[in-house]
Amino acid sequence: MKKALIILSIIVSVLVLSVGGFALYLYFSVSSTADEMHAPIERESSNMREEAINFEEEDPFSFLLLGVDAEDEVVGRTDTIIVVTVNPNDESMKMLSIPRDTRTEIIGRGEDDKINHAHAFGGTEMAMDTVENFLNVPIDYVATINMEGFEEMVDAVGGVTVENDFSFEQDGFEFEEGELELTGEEALSFVRMRYEDPQGDHGRNDRQRDVIEGVLREGAHISSITRIGSILDVIGSNVQTNMEFDEMVDMQGYESSRHDIEHLTLNGEGTRINGIYYYLVSDEEIAEVSGALREHLDMEEGIE
Repeated sequence: MKKALIILSIIVSVLVLSVGGFALYLYFSVSSTADEMHAPIERESSNMREEAINFEEEDPFSFLLLGVDAEDEVVGRTDTIIVVTVNPNDESMKMLSIPRDTRTEIIGRGEDDKINHAHAFGGTEMAMDTVENFLNVPIDYVATINMEGFEEMVDAVGGVTVENDFSFEQDGFEFEEGELELTGEEALSFVRMRYEDPQGDHGRNDRQRDVIEGVLREGAHISSITRIGSILDVIGSNVQTNMEFDEMVDMQGYESSRHDIEHLTLNGEGTRINGIYYYLVSDEEIAEVSGALREHLDMEEGIE
């Protein structure tokens, strides 16, 4: 679900550029996959950017990862919303999971609602505009992946290893406390559980990020043509992004950023408005998180 830009623009770029004898095969395979998953959008760049991102100069950039609870990743509410900023200059990434019930203005509709409704109302562009407005942070790229694709991606890299904080059951699976090795089906159940988690959505978001990092670790070490081909098949069938293949290839200097990933959290409280549950985040909390992300993008801190 969140495998989108991370696996393609960072891991796949590394594979294309550094697998030696596989390079030519991979180049054409990745090019074909990139064409299949490319979904252009109307806006060429964020309104918060004076100039377009230049990957050859290793500009920091951001992207929005959306996991959609529908068979077709073009529509549906977003079960997962993750903002990732990448700064190759200090070789680091920041990941912010936005709780799906977060109440904010839905840009293009002129009303407040749950942030995960933006994609259902207006697709990726409305989701990008809404998240951008909520955080006051430019969203440069977007990628969506459906839940089936998330499961297939975990299997394509041979499963993932995660650290589980407490024992629980979900969808017939028992997840013991400690280090776990998960298949795709198990990983999907692992990240879906939230009602038994004392941290609610925050705990669920933490597990989502753990699985993302697990896929990153496993994918970065794959050197088999068969395994790489499986990954590309999954990406091509389940992911859509506005990033073009040439941009992915230009990201030669970004791979090391995946070794230093900081997780950010949006603290808030749940409440009911007209009988509907929402997650409310204060302006002060948003400003603090926004400042951290803007600084990481080499922009001025804080809310303008």
